[in-house]
This record gives sequence, structure tokens and C-alpha cells, in this order.
Amino acid sequence: MSKRYQRVFLVVMDSVGIGESPDAKEFNDIGADTLGHIAEAKDGLKMPNMDQLGLPCVKEYQGCAKPESPKAYFGKMEEASVGKDTMTGHWEIMGLHIDQPFRTFPNGFPKELIADIEQRTNRKVLGNKPASGTEILEELGAEHMKTGGLIVYTSADSVLQIAAHETIVPPEELWEICEMARELTLDEKYMVGRVIARPFLGSPGKWERTSNRHDYALKPFGRTVMNELVDGGYESIAIGKISDIYDGEGITKSLRTTSNMDGMDKLSESLLMDFKGLSFLNLVDFDAKFGHRRDPIGYGDALEEYDARLPEILEKLKEDDLLIITADHGNDPIHHGTDHTREYVPLLVYNTRMKNGKSLGIRKSFADIGATIADNFEVNLPSIGKSFLQELK
Repeated sequence: MSKRYQRVFLVVMDSVGIGESPDAKEFNDIGADTLGHIAEAKDGLKMPNMDQLGLPCVKEYQGCAKPESPKAYFGKMEEASVGKDTMTGHWEIMGLHIDQPFRTFPNGFPKELIADIEQRTNRKVLGNKPASGTEILEELGAEHMKTGGLIVYTSADSVLQIAAHETIVPPEELWEICEMARELTLDEKYMVGRVIARPFLGSPGKWERTSNRHDYALKPFGRTVMNELVDGGYESIAIGKISDIYDGEGITKSLRTTSNMDGMDKLSESLLMDFKGLSFLNLVDFDAKFGHRRDPIGYGDALEEYDARLPEILEKLKEDDLLIITADHGNDPIHHGTDHTREYVPLLVYNTRMKNGKSLGIRKSFADIGATIADNFEVNLPSIGKSFLQELK
């Protein structure tokens, strides 16, 4: 029996929230509105292709042009899990409910964890605080070169990052250190989502992170829709950091990316591949380069650059392809701090045969996407999420 859609292309615009969730107060995120505040900061955001798909039908924003007849089905989703981080959002999209949030470390990691790392590596730890990767190298790179100490830092995500110059700590040694740190942080009292090795080269003022980065993530706490697809004989193509987020689980092919635009390139390439199943892209620059750095203008520019790439994606879609565009959380660059924000995320669903897009309403879980994909390919449905497949005409 032929399936309704032979291929599903899922795009996660990392951190593009569209307004506070009903439970935003519990996360100290009253008033958060990533998309709205970016549009205001830019005095108008120009995304004509997202507008035509129907984004303003979900959330009007300064500069938008609301279409009379949107091309896509549209709606918004609220997160059912108890977090607002990348892993929680993505895992829920693929059918997992996370009821114990990953820990973040706004004041650095606990002293006992740092002491354990120092004892096991025989190296001092430098930093141990939230920081951007470029800033921490400027601050501590020279001291690291002199002392051989490990530069340890975190971010608003649940992540422990260890940076070291490749001539001081060879990449292989750094990877072993991070594997050890991963084992330590599996303890429930830490609940760290990812450990990342961050090798670099260069000299003061000219530091450069190398391609020898390695991520050590937690395995998803259960089977995802991607596992079901693979077991059902379908392809599950991961683009960008998707493979890292799911620690390689339920993935048949992984395509690395260096930027949002490279991600769009890889998505375009996957549209030319002969496969049946899922192509899953994460566009991380929105979050990492602009949201956390509280740069609304840069964020807005990146959104407009992304929007300009959509026509080539839409043109390559076949009649039996389905495109789903969403996000995993918010990261309002106008909001206080540098943390993610608890927000609704957009849902746009497009197929070339659709005549007039209609509302999919407010979905009660990100897992509605995973349920829809599982429903389409007739594999086991996740335990949460409600398929909207039959609503698409």
C-alpha cells in the first residue's frame, strides 16, 4: 500500500518562538516573544515566503503581510515536557515526554564535579562559568597555554564544554577526558544533557576552534518515531546537529553543517535524494549565534536570509512530499538574561497539492509532529501526541 507522503522534510528553526506559553510564569518568561520582539527591533521583519505559507495567520508581527489564502496548513504548539532546552524540545517532537528537566548551571558546575575532573585528569580547571566559546578563549586561552589547565564552561543549555589547545591537549586526549566527564555527569544529581569537546588552535587574539569537536549526548530515554521509521525500513536523514541531539539513535544518514545556509544547502541536496522516509534539519544559528548573544538585529537578518532560501526548497518538493516547519523553544533576544524562553512554536505544513491552507489550531504537544509522521508511514505511534494527518487535504 502506497503511503500518503513518500518523504517528509522537517525543519526546526532553533529557538524561533512566537509568544509566551500558558505556563511561561513558571519559567520566569512572562512577556517573552522571540519573533515579535525581533520584528520590532528591526522596525519590520521581511519574510515574504514564510508569510505566504501562513506564519502571520499564526502570529502577526511587524513587517508581515498576512495572506488571504495561505499556502500551508498552520497552527502553533505548546510544549508538554518540563523544560525549554534543545534536547527536551526535539525529543518531544519525536514522541518522548520529559518529566524531569535537564539541569542548567548558571553559576558554574558543582565543586565536587570539578574536583573529580581535576583529580582524574591531573589538570586544573579554568573558568567553570557560563560563557560563549569565543569569549572564554579570549579570557583564558593564554592561561591555558601556560598552565595546561582545562577550560570548562557552560551555556543556557544543559551542556558541559571543555576546550583545550590541540598542542597542549591532543584531540584524542581531550576526547577521552570528555568521555570520562560524560560518565560522571550521568549521575541524576547532575543531569547534564551534553558534554562537548572543543579543541582549538592559534594564539591570543587569533584563536580558532577546529573541526575536531566531539559531542557526547545522552541517549533518548525511550524509543522515538525515528527508531520506528528505521525499523520499518525507512530512511531517517539527520542534518545539522540532529544526530548529536539524539546521540545517533534512529538515524540512517547524518549530514553535518557549518551554518544555517549550509543547512539549507544540505536540505536542498536531500530533496534530490531517492529515499522514502524523513529528512530532519536543525538550523542552530538562530539560537547559538543570535538568541543567546541577545542580538535581535543579527537574529532578524538570519531569519530573512533563511526566508530567501525557501523558494528553492518549495520548488524541489514533489507531489508526494510533505514539508513541516517548526521550532523547539524560544530564545527572545530582548528578554532578560541569555536563557531560552518558554514559548509557543509555529507549525507550518505544506504540500504542493494543497490549495488553501487551514488552521491546525493550538496543539497540546510538540509530539503531534512525530505522531503525524508515524501515522503517515504506518509505524508504531508514540505514546504522546495526536496526529493531524487526516486534517491535511
